[in-house]
Amino acid sequence: MNRSQAAIRVKELKDAINEHNKKYYVLNAPDISDFEYDMLVQELVTLEKKFPHLVTDDSPTQHVGSDISQENGAFRQVPHNYPMLSLSNTYNREELLEFHNRVTKAAGQPVEYVCELKFDGTAICLSYSNGQLFRALTRGDGTIGDDITRNVRRIASVPMSLKPADTFTFPYPVRFEIRGEIFMPFSSFEEVNAHREENGEPLFANPRNAAAGTLKLLSPDLVENRGLDCFLYHLIADVPGLRTHWQALEAAIQWGFPISHHRRLCRNIQEIMDFLDYWDDARTTLPFATDGVVVKVNDFALQRSLGMTAKSPRWATAYKFKAQQAATKLLSVDFQVGRTGAVTPVANLQPVLLSGTTVKRASLHNADQIALHDIRLGDTVYVEKGGEIIPKVVGVDLNSRPNGTEPFRYITHCPECGTPLERNPEEAKHFCPNRWECPPQIKGRIEHFMSRKAMNILGGQALVEQLYSKHIVSDPSDLYFLNPESLSRLENWGEKSTENLRRSIEASKSVPFHRFLYALGIPYVGETTAKYLASHFGSLDALRYAPPAELIEAPEIGDKIAASIRDFFEHSRIIGMIERLRVAGLPFKQEAAQAERISGKMNGNRFVISGNFSRSREEIKKLVESHGGKVLSAISGNVDYLLAGEKMGPSKLQKAFQLGIKIISETEFLALIGELPPEGTLFETGTTETLF
Repeated sequence: MNRSQAAIRVKELKDAINEHNKKYYVLNAPDISDFEYDMLVQELVTLEKKFPHLVTDDSPTQHVGSDISQENGAFRQVPHNYPMLSLSNTYNREELLEFHNRVTKAAGQPVEYVCELKFDGTAICLSYSNGQLFRALTRGDGTIGDDITRNVRRIASVPMSLKPADTFTFPYPVRFEIRGEIFMPFSSFEEVNAHREENGEPLFANPRNAAAGTLKLLSPDLVENRGLDCFLYHLIADVPGLRTHWQALEAAIQWGFPISHHRRLCRNIQEIMDFLDYWDDARTTLPFATDGVVVKVNDFALQRSLGMTAKSPRWATAYKFKAQQAATKLLSVDFQVGRTGAVTPVANLQPVLLSGTTVKRASLHNADQIALHDIRLGDTVYVEKGGEIIPKVVGVDLNSRPNGTEPFRYITHCPECGTPLERNPEEAKHFCPNRWECPPQIKGRIEHFMSRKAMNILGGQALVEQLYSKHIVSDPSDLYFLNPESLSRLENWGEKSTENLRRSIEASKSVPFHRFLYALGIPYVGETTAKYLASHFGSLDALRYAPPAELIEAPEIGDKIAASIRDFFEHSRIIGMIERLRVAGLPFKQEAAQAERISGKMNGNRFVISGNFSRSREEIKKLVESHGGKVLSAISGNVDYLLAGEKMGPSKLQKAFQLGIKIISETEFLALIGELPPEGTLFETGTTETLF
């Protein structure tokens, strides 16, 4: 390759890597595997070494990928006290041996290493002052990160406060940082994706994307419900007597931090290799995703001597496991229709052993993914477990393709009811629009209504199948008008079953209003969104007749959800079902006890909250609501008060002035509701803090 050809290829690689960085770090929606991405980076590194004049400051090899929020004002950006670098990585054991040889040569003596699992989550930097957590930052671009403290406070494994320092062998300093990884366990990931699929939302590709996306949510309540966990692994603190990384981890455990016990102190390269061999297989037994092993020099003095590059430390490297794949034959493709009408293609495979389980079916995601890999019937396909959980087809062995195969033709009509499929240009999936006559959509809505987190009515898929097939129930409201004669037509059904079902249906009339709202199955309205809507509007009629401008004023309600709510309540069948549910005695409004009201001092006044306060913004919001106020998300003529904190956005302040909205401070608000100003307020200026 000559200089001009190299320049062209380097530009292509830079553009591709930057685009993939955006999809990975910002959008949390990568469309290539980690291995494919790393190979692009490695090719760029090789070319830049061969043609040094092509190295530029903006090259992806010279800085870490950035996860800084692109939504203006969503999170405050704060500089890191120390650069938060990424690790160099390899899939090659020979390169790992080269790393060991370089370190040993620099040390001039045998070197100890600490081997730790590489968790597949998102990096976090926690700062503590006097034993109290006061800031949590994402990696960002390595020098500046997003302040996500209010979200991290909702993760149970992250300690908010530590025991007094003088109770430990190695007391922690007044101020220090500790870094690690926030991740989503497999069990939480499955539950989150199940809810997203049920609500017609795009699924997360893997637990790593789910964790990263969750940390950037604007609602701490949503974060708390996602089941995130945390492991910490890098202490930045001046502690007398701590001379090694292993000692630092042991001290952090005593202080109360979650440190993984899946680690080993290795005294030679063979012990490192043994650790890799063990976890390359054993990782499939873990309840969370791990994609490799991090090898770190143990001695702090040697770490300092080895130093850093612009992008990564020279005293650590990551050995990454290749994703476990299996090759098998694609026999056929089924298409499943969910309750929202979303159509999902599923591959039927010749059974193959993968990560300890036999795989017969795997996700094909959507038409775009099938076309991207040019998947055809009869192909030998590569199957991989996404995040070690969900089998998915990731490629095709073109060398094994049978003669005479044709490109796969995606279905154009619903496989259940024959209706022509539709596709929103902004979404990847096809949908069946025949929501009122398509059997799986009808049955899915009834099952959802009866589910435990909705109305909690006894039964399940088998019961719903019988009720629907025998024309006893065609929408959820029919459940409240069942009679013993119709139920007697069910197979294996007796008087006791009938009585149990009757009691369960009667008990469902007492569920909280927000669960009834969730049970209705409004597209994109999940459990938490239903709680916000219930709290904000107070009744189904208020929500049903709210104009679009009022809908988007509710917390966490954007244009997409607002449009879905309006569309839902415009259908004549929904209106008919709602009126029947009203007659049946369902909870159409939120009771005062459900709203957890303390007083009515705010008397329906509408607030917009902006800026930083002595407590989290979510706590301020709950305080407003508990005294009878409502919290809106945007400044408009309907707002009574702008509750202004430190460093609030100038645009909101200006608009409030223009509209004549009363602007009050946190202290003034607390006086209105009869609370004293808080003590121990944390004041922030630039990158330094003063605690009073």
